[in-house]
Amino acid sequence: MLTMRNVSKVYRTDLVETHALHDFSLSVEPGDFIAVTGPSGSGKTTFLNVAGLLETFDEGTFVLDDQDVSNLNDNQRSALRNSKIGFVFQSFNLIPELNVFDNVDVPLRYRGFNASERRKRIDKVLEQVGLGSRAKHLPQQLSGGQQQRVAIARALAGEPRFLLADEPTGNLDSQTAQGVMDLLDDIHREGATIVMVTHDPVLARHAQRNVHLHDGRITEAVAVEMPVVTSAPFGAVS
Repeated sequence: MLTMRNVSKVYRTDLVETHALHDFSLSVEPGDFIAVTGPSGSGKTTFLNVAGLLETFDEGTFVLDDQDVSNLNDNQRSALRNSKIGFVFQSFNLIPELNVFDNVDVPLRYRGFNASERRKRIDKVLEQVGLGSRAKHLPQQLSGGQQQRVAIARALAGEPRFLLADEPTGNLDSQTAQGVMDLLDDIHREGATIVMVTHDPVLARHAQRNVHLHDGRITEAVAVEMPVVTSAPFGAVS
């Protein structure tokens, strides 16, 4: 599904070169739940940006869903990103003037789905995250945990090949954060593939595999014993 081999990313200024990723290699298979951890400056954000096709890289290979992304132009990268990747951000990134339904609807409109298909998808994912009765609420009428659930629903509505979560509980208290992680666990058990970037080792324990970064390199990869997912592939619409 996602394979990086010896990927390097260097940020250059007139005075200094910063090697944000160095010979970075990682494979993500369908149904994986992987946590990428490390201290500030370790390369987590750069990995997230490269994996999410938000940034290019300097060396190595990156294959996403059997497509080599190395030589894609901006429009091709954008199209692939929109169809294959669902993003969940720490800051929710909801549009305050739009209600829950319309926030989830925005990326579906960009992808050109008709009104009937959009409503079907939105109703499905809002029920999935427990917000079916909140469709007409504005973001400011929701708790932080509910807003993050809307953000997760927005990511799920496009039926992505995998979810890329960036510190998904970073703005939440511990009890609310646990609720969001329980939701991600449920989504994973239904067949979703999740890559989560986090600095929190407690959250990382929810993943099947923990990959630790330091100075742009993987220094440790630990497998976590978890039940085998036997449900239908994530994203199938009944």
